[in-house]
Amino acid sequence: MEVDLDATGGSEISTGIGFYDHMLDQLAKHGGFRLHVACEGDLHIDDHHTVEDVALAVGEAIRTALGDKRGIGRYGFTLPMDEAQATAAIDLSGRPYFAYEGSFDREAVGEFSTEMVEHFWRSFADAMRCTLHLSVTGGNTHHKIEVGFKAVARALRMGIARQGDSAELPTTKGVL
Repeated sequence: MEVDLDATGGSEISTGIGFYDHMLDQLAKHGGFRLHVACEGDLHIDDHHTVEDVALAVGEAIRTALGDKRGIGRYGFTLPMDEAQATAAIDLSGRPYFAYEGSFDREAVGEFSTEMVEHFWRSFADAMRCTLHLSVTGGNTHHKIEVGFKAVARALRMGIARQGDSAELPTTKGVL
């Protein structure tokens, strides 16, 4: 697992779950960072551990890359995609919390179980120690999952962007 918040493009992602790789690529592309993921999980069982472990690793890697968070925007997005729409609100506060609204008509997209979408984001928010609210609507399951990843990525891009004084923390408490 590697993340470079100052680089774009050139992400290399291999989890053994094609659709999941595609979603992680969307997260990096629309989040404005480069992501390298190599995971060999127990896919002969199911996708649960691979999705969860990668979510935890990505969240932790981004949190670590942000350091003390001085100069970041902190908050961040509503994004439409065809008939689907997602709203993602993020706070890089150091307080993990996740709220989710959405459902899927299909049990899987490729080898990616739709029940893992909410679990991915919960694991990601816990490891990143951020507050994340995600709401997804639409008709096509593929589109709903993808628009959620893109919306969180854009919210994350806004939140991690350096703004103004690089020595200033975006808080009145003195710590994030």
